[in-house]
Amino acid sequence: MFRKQYSEKNKKQLQKSLGSLSPNSLQIPQGLFFSRFHTWTHLERSGVAKVGLDDLLVHITGEVKFNRILDSGERIKKGDFLGEIVQNDKRLKIYSPISGEIVEANSLLANNPELLNQDPYQKGWMYKIKPTSWVADTQSYFLAEDASFWATQELVRFKDFLASSIGKYSPDPTSVVLQDGGELRDQPLSELPDEVWQDFQQDFLSKKVLCRKKKCFREPES
Repeated sequence: MFRKQYSEKNKKQLQKSLGSLSPNSLQIPQGLFFSRFHTWTHLERSGVAKVGLDDLLVHITGEVKFNRILDSGERIKKGDFLGEIVQNDKRLKIYSPISGEIVEANSLLANNPELLNQDPYQKGWMYKIKPTSWVADTQSYFLAEDASFWATQELVRFKDFLASSIGKYSPDPTSVVLQDGGELRDQPLSELPDEVWQDFQQDFLSKKVLCRKKKCFREPES
């Protein structure tokens, strides 16, 4: 089934329509904390923190909608389920980078889901949360230069993931997700089946990998 989806015509159309996904194509704003869940958080002067998807995740998935499950007043812990992003019938669970009380959900996303992809750090935020343990929650997160290095390493890890996962379903995975020259195509998951999205949830988003001082290691299980 998967093999039939990728005729030579489809492959050429996909390659023509998408750019490359590289460290230079990513936005890593200064002052934001990035979590291994591929969410970000930023504490505002009001004491409320915004939370959203990082640019790498939206480049990987392509256009998605956000199905929120939380309302104002609800309490959440770091690592709890925030909601899911959806593309057609393919879904990924998103987890909170911080603990606290939900102050507001971004109502703009209901009618303008494209903001998640077009402006993930400004108009495309998902929730505002009043944090209860900000310092403890963010101490292992990535900031500034660390965040840029981590994103670069995550692209390498993602490329390895694709080679492994797609290899289960296609005899020639590189022709689906790589451009000439070996660079990743932008939005590589957008044309891949639900089985690969499930693998991505389990084998990529759920792995605890930390990078510090240009070294990466597996975080011990809690």
